[in-house]
Amino acid sequence: MQKLESLDRIMSDDPNMAVIWLHGLGANGHDFQNIPEHLNLPEGLRAHFCFPHAATQKVTINQGMAMPAWYDIYDLSMDAEEDEAGIEAGMQAIEALIADKFPLIPRDRILLAGFSQGGALALHTMLYSQHQYAGVIALSTYLPLRKRLQTGPKPDLSQQHIFIGHGDLDDILAPHVGEMLRDELGTLGAQVEWHNYPIAHNLCVQELDDIRTWMLKRMAA
Repeated sequence: MQKLESLDRIMSDDPNMAVIWLHGLGANGHDFQNIPEHLNLPEGLRAHFCFPHAATQKVTINQGMAMPAWYDIYDLSMDAEEDEAGIEAGMQAIEALIADKFPLIPRDRILLAGFSQGGALALHTMLYSQHQYAGVIALSTYLPLRKRLQTGPKPDLSQQHIFIGHGDLDDILAPHVGEMLRDELGTLGAQVEWHNYPIAHNLCVQELDDIRTWMLKRMAA
């Protein structure tokens, strides 16, 4: 298993909570490094933000070009074949990173967050980890390996909190993809907070404000 490198923003010498924020396809951990400032979090918050860098690999949907990616993507259609082995390896790498960096912080004090492909991996980790995380922030993303949920055992997500944000003008992952994610996780019992915004495949100020409010509730809990 490849050890992930990461960019870290430590808000306290003695953190008691962590946020693992996964970037999208072709980006890296620097993409969201200013999130703590944009969220305008209160002073004294004992948080450690970790922004891992995905390894570089060839991505089929981008004509086989090599770029940072959590796993390969063959096609964006809902019934396309998926890189199951790559998704599983990405989950294992994220969990190994967490175990290495945060041995003293309980998993239920760790939030998983991600944008686009990073959000998909965060959701997959939440679904199939042996640990209960504090929650997931899933931004402009989708549910990977949906067929596994349709044919296999259904996880009980009644204790899981999930923030989903999606753009109404998203031309990469259409709005109905976010709505489908919302409905599927709700059917599994998750406590989903859904927000849609008049934006394309990116973030906006209102979304950051909503994330801040949700995140502070989860951290307080």
